[in-house]
Amino acid sequence: MKKSKIAVLVAMVVVLAFSLAACGGSDKSSSDKTVYKVGTEPTFPPFDTTDEDQNIVGLDMDLIKAIGEDQGFDVEFENLSFDGLIPALKAGNIDIVAAGMNKDDEDRQKEVDFSDSYYESKLFVAVTEDNTTIKSVEDLTPDMKVAAQTGTTGASKVQELKDAGKIKEAVILDGLDTCMMKLINGDVSAVINDKPVTEAYIKKQPDKIKMVGEALNAENYGFAVQKGNAELVEKINNGLKHIKENGTYDKLVDEWFNK
Repeated sequence: MKKSKIAVLVAMVVVLAFSLAACGGSDKSSSDKTVYKVGTEPTFPPFDTTDEDQNIVGLDMDLIKAIGEDQGFDVEFENLSFDGLIPALKAGNIDIVAAGMNKDDEDRQKEVDFSDSYYESKLFVAVTEDNTTIKSVEDLTPDMKVAAQTGTTGASKVQELKDAGKIKEAVILDGLDTCMMKLINGDVSAVINDKPVTEAYIKKQPDKIKMVGEALNAENYGFAVQKGNAELVEKINNGLKHIKENGTYDKLVDEWFNK
C-alpha cells in the first residue's frame, strides 16, 4: 500500500513537470520564433518616431521587421536615450540598435558590429524660413549658437565648429523637436542635422525652417549588434539583401518619405 502511494506521487510530479515545461517562456514568440529586442530613440523621424498612440514606428522599425520576417525572427522595440543604446547593447539588455546610427564612426566600430548600410544620409544646415543671412555653413560666425541632436553626426559637426572657433556655442539637445523649437524661438541661429530627418520636420511644420547650402558630409546608417555576434549580422545582411531584391525596401522608403 505504501509503495502504491509513492508511485502515484511520482507520477503526479512527472505530469506536473511536463506541464510546467510546456508553459515555460523564453525569448521565443507564440510562433516559436526567436525574438530580438531592438533599441531605438524615437525622436528621429522618419526613421524612428512614435504614432498617435505612442507606439514606436518608423522606417527603421519597418525595415528590421521585414528583415525579421525574411529571416524567421520577431522583434520587440524598446525606447532608450540615444546615448544609452550602445551601453544597453554591450550589456545584453537589447540585441539590435535601429536608430539611424552612423556606421562609419570609428569609435562606434570599436564597441559594436554593424550590418551593411541600409541608408546613406547627408548633413545640412537648417535655419528659419525668413533668415537671409545664413546661406551655408560658411556664414556661421563666432557669435552664433548652433544646435544639434545628441549622439548624432550633426552634434559632432557642431562641436567641431565650436572647437575651431567658428561658432560661439554648441547646443547639444535631446530630441530633434527640441532643437527645432530653439531655432524657431531664436535661441540658436542654426541646426545641423540629417537631410531626410529635417525634410520630415519641414513637412510637418511647413514655412518655419529651411535647409541651406551644400551637404556637409555623407554618412551610412547601419543596424548595430554586440561585438562578435557574426551570426546576427549575417541574418540582418541576408534579410536586407533579400528585401532590396524583392522591392520591399523601396516600398517602405517611399512610404515613409512621402507621408
